[in-house]
Amino acid sequence: MNLHEYQAKKILAGYGVAVPEGMAAANPGEAEAAARALGGEVWVVKAQVHAGGRGKAGGVKLARSIDEVSAAAAGMLGQRLVTKQTGAAGLPVERVYVEVGSNIERELYLSFTLNREKGRIAVVASAAGGMDIEQVAHDTPEKILSVTIHPAAGLQPWQCRQLGFGIGLKGEQLAQFQSILLALYRLYDERDASLIEINPLIVTREGKLLALDCKLDIEANALFRQREMAALRDPGQEDPAERIASEHDLNYVSLDGDIACMVNGAGLAMATMDLIKLHGGAPANFLDVGGGATAARVTTAFELILSNPKVRAILVNIFGGIVRCDLIAEGIIDAVRDAGVRVPVVVRLEGTNAEAARAKLAGGSLSIISASDLTDAARKVVAAARGAPAKAASGKVAP
Repeated sequence: MNLHEYQAKKILAGYGVAVPEGMAAANPGEAEAAARALGGEVWVVKAQVHAGGRGKAGGVKLARSIDEVSAAAAGMLGQRLVTKQTGAAGLPVERVYVEVGSNIERELYLSFTLNREKGRIAVVASAAGGMDIEQVAHDTPEKILSVTIHPAAGLQPWQCRQLGFGIGLKGEQLAQFQSILLALYRLYDERDASLIEINPLIVTREGKLLALDCKLDIEANALFRQREMAALRDPGQEDPAERIASEHDLNYVSLDGDIACMVNGAGLAMATMDLIKLHGGAPANFLDVGGGATAARVTTAFELILSNPKVRAILVNIFGGIVRCDLIAEGIIDAVRDAGVRVPVVVRLEGTNAEAARAKLAGGSLSIISASDLTDAARKVVAAARGAPAKAASGKVAP
């Protein structure tokens, strides 16, 4: 679960990490009032969306007067901000964050994330702050420094100093940096974070370290014990289909293709999408209905994937281990009928009661294309999406 910058900075401040003063605003009038309350002569107006790259997309504006603050807010609010991380549709800007300007001497990069290879929290730092860290890692990997934290020992002061010296800090700045790292480690642990990214962490002309921006992600599986964090969720920043899926315990991710996938098991879902790509198609989604898929859940899944107007064909790929294929077949028949499916449906069922499931589908009154194996299913659904004639008589399953 992602948080907005203004929410993340409030949490940082609660852990003793210095941040510039700022206030969120939902309309130009509130933005103007925020600038007056903050005081100063220079402000930064930032669009609040769950995506990076806001500055290059026009979502961060420098204002040198109250009128410019109001104008910047008016130009962002109510619009959809398109960045390299949002896709073409962009994300709605419902709030802006008005922040006092800072005297920037240097820009650094700092993050806490999970090193999955080692199964430990990693601290990453770089003197090349304010830039795309992925590009820095590609072009100048020597500028990326990292340490991993032993879960029994925790973050050690010597590790903080190692990173601090590596990015060119010294004296009082090094002490500030260590305090920030120790605070962020405590935040990461106590709030069940999956990512804390501060880019840039600035050194001001006065020698102070400030978190000028912050991305804070909370592990979704831990929200049951993070009620305070869960209350900060902004559904308006989420894909509507993904939000509905989460409410029904479905794992769904929207993609850019036109072939919808319904699969039980994340690994099988990935393999299904790979085969669709291999045969020239493009998946419209990742959808894992889970190992305990039921007829009702299949119906909900159909309604979900059909909400995407780009879908031209559907591939259902179910392996019945825990789940019985004949029950899934009933769900498919009911869903195709009740949801008014008007696109080709290719079905591959294997496992428990698979033969009975195929018999149910063949005996139905709906035109569903049967597949003998996964490769056959991928070929047929790609052909169906391209408009090739389905090899199935009306009301019968294709052989």
